[in-house]
Amino acid sequence: MHSRRLGTALCGAAALVGGLFAAAPTAQATDTSNPAVSYQDPVSAVPDVTRPDTRSCTTTIEHDFGNTLGRPPYATTLAPPADCAGPWNKVVLDWSGSVKGRQYDRLAGVFLGGAEIFRTSTPEPDDDGIKWSVSKDVTEFAPLLKDPHKLQIELGNVVNDTYTGTYRMKLQVTYYMADKKHPAASTADRVVPLGSDSTDSAPWLNVDKGGTATREVTLPRNITKARLEVYARGGGCDEQWFDAVPSDLAATAPDYLCGGGPYREVQVSVDGTPAGLAQPYPVVYSGGIVPTLWRPVAAIDQFRTEAYDVDLTPFAGLLSDGQPHKVSITPYGADDGWIVDGSLFLDTDAHAARTTGKVTTNTLGLAPDVSTRQTARTDGGTDVFVRTGRSWKISGYVNTSHGRVTTTVEQDFAYSSTGTVSRTGQDQIVHQRDHGATVVTTRADGRESAQRHAWSYPIDVDMSIPLYGDYNNYELSAAVTQGRQLRDSHRTGSGRWHLDAFTDDSLDATGDLARKDGAVQHADGTSHETYRGTTDDGACYARDITTAHGWVTADQQSSCRLPRH
Repeated sequence: MHSRRLGTALCGAAALVGGLFAAAPTAQATDTSNPAVSYQDPVSAVPDVTRPDTRSCTTTIEHDFGNTLGRPPYATTLAPPADCAGPWNKVVLDWSGSVKGRQYDRLAGVFLGGAEIFRTSTPEPDDDGIKWSVSKDVTEFAPLLKDPHKLQIELGNVVNDTYTGTYRMKLQVTYYMADKKHPAASTADRVVPLGSDSTDSAPWLNVDKGGTATREVTLPRNITKARLEVYARGGGCDEQWFDAVPSDLAATAPDYLCGGGPYREVQVSVDGTPAGLAQPYPVVYSGGIVPTLWRPVAAIDQFRTEAYDVDLTPFAGLLSDGQPHKVSITPYGADDGWIVDGSLFLDTDAHAARTTGKVTTNTLGLAPDVSTRQTARTDGGTDVFVRTGRSWKISGYVNTSHGRVTTTVEQDFAYSSTGTVSRTGQDQIVHQRDHGATVVTTRADGRESAQRHAWSYPIDVDMSIPLYGDYNNYELSAAVTQGRQLRDSHRTGSGRWHLDAFTDDSLDATGDLARKDGAVQHADGTSHETYRGTTDDGACYARDITTAHGWVTADQQSSCRLPRH
């Protein structure tokens, strides 16, 4: 059994992030506390979604997910309340639940009119049970929210004599009306889902090793701007793709190592032509590596999975020709299955029935140049070094009712992974660095403006499996440091960049867990999360949380200043 799934298969408990979840009170931890048996409800340093002080209406849906794996998703109809029919300043989705007993972590998604509006994964409970909640701003889906549409909730779960936990979930959608102080939100004109039309399964798309998900769509003939929002998460051995090793090395210890190497990228193409890239975040499920790492602060991106944006505006003229076009999503390098999905957000020309244009420059290649080096160690282990990067540009124009608009998308990034694997594969160290920036430049009427999105996704893992007999007899230990740094900025012409939003989220965690004949012999965990960033209304927010033995020992929110650039 591969190490990334030992914790998930074996553990009887895990924790959730709070902050974007319901905050739990600070508790007094003791040296005898056992996070494999009991721990407090989730906390997180990440800020919650802000809510405007306007008239609002809430729609509530509740459902229990018991033995649902392999069955059609729960389905109902979501329509805007008559008293809050719009326009809206904001629409917020709240997802909350409870579970107790023994259960795996599960991937879940919420879909409206076939579009994935929320993706998450669940905690693994203790016997007494845990409660959690998470919120998301879903205003961008207003073109779908304004009319009645099918709402689907996918949460495949198994309940039997061993895995007893039923996920009791509540979904609330709150519509905040616009007023003079809170104007109506600006959104795309159309949202076009790219998921499956099947009525027997969730709309998201399952992609096997080496595969691609492709949907054919015919779009409006007057597109002026196109953005693809992509979700992508690996499964099986690719749940923790960042600690995969070259396949020949994995074959020497198949019980502990996964192959394919550690590099992944999410590729997007239009009619087979490369159209954009996204770098996936190295998320860890609540049962991943060692479950006690994430109690009560869970790994970054674990419970509110962030989608990736790919700007397809250079292809707007092509997509507006009235012909069917194939949009594809490929998890490059995948050595196991991935679950991907996408939604197109389209702006259209209100004063023209037809726009035209073409792609003028495209330097994005089909595949990256990945360098891999293995070096034998004197202790029988192996050092592994993987490196790659890309620098590309796609440019195109679209002729609109107000003239020609040229859009250029440029991306530069660098990736490296250095690590060591022991002779038996039971000990592994990984240091991964992935950072870069995407710049979208728009030229129209002799004026130029640009938007820049920069990211850095560092993760360090030091994990050990001293003993693995079966699901009831094992020892696990690990230390993990992960971060997510984001910067969004803009400029006009060749002027200075001005910061719009930033995120600097870092988490250090340690955990160990041992069982003998099914009984917990030892379990412990510590963590420290530090968050600095902007809230969704632009304010600076800072919070630090420290935990030990499954309980919060310090929780401090403080003032901060926005960086200048």
